[in-house]
Amino acid sequence: MGISRDNWHKRRKTGGKRKPYHKKRKYELGRPPANTKIGPRRIHTVRVRGGNKKYRALRLDVGNFSWGSECCTRKTRIIDVVYNASNNELVRTKTLVKNCIVLVDSTPYRQWYEAHYALPLGRKKGAKLTPEEEEILNKKRSKKIQKKYDERKKNAKISGLLEEQFQQGKLLGESPGRENSVDYTGTKRRCQSRSYSS
Repeated sequence: MGISRDNWHKRRKTGGKRKPYHKKRKYELGRPPANTKIGPRRIHTVRVRGGNKKYRALRLDVGNFSWGSECCTRKTRIIDVVYNASNNELVRTKTLVKNCIVLVDSTPYRQWYEAHYALPLGRKKGAKLTPEEEEILNKKRSKKIQKKYDERKKNAKISGLLEEQFQQGKLLGESPGRENSVDYTGTKRRCQSRSYSS
């Protein structure tokens, strides 16, 4: 039997049974879940009603994550699935679904933060900087531009927990969207989801 999205197999409000008066219809069909895993990008197209296309993501390794409190959205690598409130099996199999908590690479956010505030983030004390990083953090600026950076620095404080995550190079993020998009939110983050739907 195919997957059906009908409601005539359910009982009435009163508890009485309904007699099926027609077969399953094409417009009532459902499809199996994509069960998106972490891996090199693999997206299949599915022909749906009206000749339209849906994109079935079978493997994804990057996503669009947003740091909500800083209004900074960057594409970054997904490292691991660490928690899922609905099912531990989805953590074991590293399945990307709505509302799962994932670990993502913190590099794009660190680079943005350091360029925006001209302050180091998530670096060990006495760590050597590369020439490019040295230029960004200790660049000679005009008085006007330096004043702008000094104003920004007043609001540059982030929580200790988030700083710890930056030191490890991994941030916790979560998915508010559909299971086949990987546009996530994270610790103090909010983001919309793009619809690669199931």
